[in-house]
Amino acid sequence: MTRQTVLLLFGGESPEHDVSIMSARNIYAAMDNEKYQVLPCYIDRQGKWWLLDKWEENAATHHSGVQLVAALGNKAFLTLPGDRMIHPDVIYPAMHGDTAEDGSIQALADLLHLPVVGSGHIAHAVGWDKLFTKLLLEQAGIQTVPFRTYEKSENTPTYHELCDQLATTILFVKPTRAGSSIGVSKVESQEQLIVALELALRYSDTVLIEKAIIGRELEVAILGNPPHHRASNVGEIRPKDGFYDYEEKYASTSQTEVLTQAELEQEVADAVKTIAKNVFTTLGCKGQARVDFFLGDEGEIYVNEINTLPGFTNISQYPKLWHDQGIRYPELIDMLISLALK
Repeated sequence: MTRQTVLLLFGGESPEHDVSIMSARNIYAAMDNEKYQVLPCYIDRQGKWWLLDKWEENAATHHSGVQLVAALGNKAFLTLPGDRMIHPDVIYPAMHGDTAEDGSIQALADLLHLPVVGSGHIAHAVGWDKLFTKLLLEQAGIQTVPFRTYEKSENTPTYHELCDQLATTILFVKPTRAGSSIGVSKVESQEQLIVALELALRYSDTVLIEKAIIGRELEVAILGNPPHHRASNVGEIRPKDGFYDYEEKYASTSQTEVLTQAELEQEVADAVKTIAKNVFTTLGCKGQARVDFFLGDEGEIYVNEINTLPGFTNISQYPKLWHDQGIRYPELIDMLISLALK
């Protein structure tokens, strides 16, 4: 059997560099060597692509010294030094954050004429920008969390003004373009608002200020290419302190409870799954995504955000949700590669 050559990308320039390595480690370990010739490619924090001979835990210091340069239009990469041509059958970006989830790598794959696991560059660009996502979803009649925006050039709003506008006493301030809750703050005073806006502006020029939804955090994994995509069961995140921030997501001491089967009335679960599938198609996604929701105390369903490159770390919900339905890591990876090749 002829093996397919998979270029596995990980690392990158974003603040989620280390999370990407965690995901790639699991994906690499689950790939069947009889089906795939896996070429690990470490992208360092300066954006250089390093081809590895095998998986290296400390790729930043133990790479081969061979760089990859895109040979546009040739379905290939050129090695430097050496001038050797690498011809992958598919690119698998096990990456997170900007330059990965924002559509950059997917656009490069288009220029190379190579298939890529997951969505195309337009869906990634839209899904990465929380404001664009909200505007498109609301245009399609899909409810998102009430919000307003802020830019550095504007007069700074007061905490009380925002609370009046959004009918709340608790706000969440977040960059429009960042993942893993990076730059996100919970705000309950004017002093906290000032600090939160300064933090969010480090990551994007536009800031979202959202109403805090009192209720439950739900997640649905989507797998497939429309119209044949499907939704997993509804999972639930139960943060110990009510805020699932970066540290709580990835720390070994995290006390957040992660459920792959939320206790919901069947009607509510079905509604959440249907909305998740609609979000996927509305944004033009393919292959994979995770859609996150808030379920208000009065039963209102709000889309929080979409993750077009969901994690594959040991605690990531996307593979857990499919594992709960009988799809293990190797089979899930096979399916994602097959969907990309289609």
